[in-house]
Amino acid sequence: MHMTDRGLLALVRHEGIVPGPYLDVKTVWTFGIGHTAAAGPPDPATMPRGMPDDLDAGVREAFRVFRADLAAYEAEVRRAVKVPLAPHEFDALVSFHYNTGAIASATLTKAINAGNRVAAADAFLNWRRPASIIPRREAERDLFRHGRYPGGTIPVWAVDRGGRV
Repeated sequence: MHMTDRGLLALVRHEGIVPGPYLDVKTVWTFGIGHTAAAGPPDPATMPRGMPDDLDAGVREAFRVFRADLAAYEAEVRRAVKVPLAPHEFDALVSFHYNTGAIASATLTKAINAGNRVAAADAFLNWRRPASIIPRREAERDLFRHGRYPGGTIPVWAVDRGGRV
């Protein structure tokens, strides 16, 4: 199972695109569509600072890295969840895992595997720090529970040489 196109768009809307390395809210060097060194190369801390001279090339690189990262996150969700999932449930879980890295240990995974989808949906909100992440968790919960994909645009943000968006 892989993310649907609508799931990919929802995840990218949550993450946004920054075509240069930046410091996220936890001061972790990040690049593109939420990529950190924890996901593997490239290490955003070692990338050239600021906006790329060729914005199109920077966005292409962000998507190249995103595709590589996403394959690993999808595989980890498939390994952690032992029951069949609807496509929208899988999309919500991959979005959650892409942001937290916690699919293997999350209460929501235990609830899904126990057959309790209501408790699983509610458990998305166990992960609500920093407070700015709450709308994302609510959207992931609603996607998991009701199949409602969020709408809106995909933000593309500029970054300065200090890593500030």
